[in-house]
Amino acid sequence: MEHEVGQLIKLKKQHPCGSFEWEILRVGVDYRIQCKKCGHILLIPRIKILKMIKG
Repeated sequence: MEHEVGQLIKLKKQHPCGSFEWEILRVGVDYRIQCKKCGHILLIPRIKILKMIKG
């Protein structure tokens, strides 16, 4: 599964602000993602984020 910078993804768990949608800011060993509703940014290891993505 390939992801690109700027791509929108949906995660299985809801963020505390109520959103499921995130934008990918960086791809590599770690993914940097930003919540589309509140703007919160997370840095998550690739293995963990691939399990979190709703597909």
